[in-house]
Amino acid sequence: MKKRSDLIWTLIGLGAVVLSCFLLYRELQNISLADIADSLRAIPTSSWLMASTATCGAYWALAWYDRIAIAHLGKRIPWRFITLCSFTTYALAHNIGASVFSGAMVRYRAYRTKGLSPHEIGILIVFCSLTFALGTLLTGGCVLVLQPSLIQRLVEIPPPLSVTIGGALLSLVALYVLGSWRRFKPWTLGKLHIEYPSLPIVGRQLLAGPLELLCAAAIIYFALPAENSPGYLTVLGVFLASFSLALLSHAPGGLGVLEVTFLAALPELDPADVLAALLVFRGFYLLIPFVLSLLVVLGFEWSQWQARRDTAGDH
Repeated sequence: MKKRSDLIWTLIGLGAVVLSCFLLYRELQNISLADIADSLRAIPTSSWLMASTATCGAYWALAWYDRIAIAHLGKRIPWRFITLCSFTTYALAHNIGASVFSGAMVRYRAYRTKGLSPHEIGILIVFCSLTFALGTLLTGGCVLVLQPSLIQRLVEIPPPLSVTIGGALLSLVALYVLGSWRRFKPWTLGKLHIEYPSLPIVGRQLLAGPLELLCAAAIIYFALPAENSPGYLTVLGVFLASFSLALLSHAPGGLGVLEVTFLAALPELDPADVLAALLVFRGFYLLIPFVLSLLVVLGFEWSQWQARRDTAGDH
């Protein structure tokens, strides 16, 4: 049954990629590669530096996800190890796609060497996903309440309804905080029984989740031209919408989904500039971390092989 479910989601991801690429092809018919190259060259050095700094901030926040989960489990693992494990997990998952590779295998291989049980690793994975979900709800809710007209860039929804949706998202976050404060009963996910974390842990979740999204959106914002800029809050809102659509579609790396959404939502900007900014995002947030993560995996597996060989030699 699970294999059939995985196949279905894989097909959905492939279908989303094909549809997005078709829509993107129609949008790109009047844009040349030379135009995009010119837009890339027009990005000032300071913007490249700010985008790279935002990338580091995003992956630092993702590593914080794992650290918070480890603290919730009451375990002590070196920060360096957690950071490398988290970086590798998300770099691979972002590129390969959550429907194909959830990051569970990397975390399982890594954290088993630190004494965590399969059950504890399962809780850690769910807890990290929960931190991301909380960050999305909190950030999305704030954007919809603070700038209700933003949603009209994508769908025809009146601002009062946008505020209502934003308030509903924030209410879900408040309910989670209430559950932690009042110590609600643990909730069950399959064989996992997950207790509400303490309020200090919840506070860290509500900082780490939005921080990652704010930094990721900032990569695109810094790469866009300052002239006719729609503002950071608008870029953040469009990023949240496009990233959510990409996750729902299970398209690897949000291939095509991000581009179609941003082109549709930012009509005031030159499409070549928008695509150039998204190329910067893909390079900094997806491709470079992906290459580095492969090196980390190879190094880890090499060290594990050497350890097994040394153990066998002692016997």
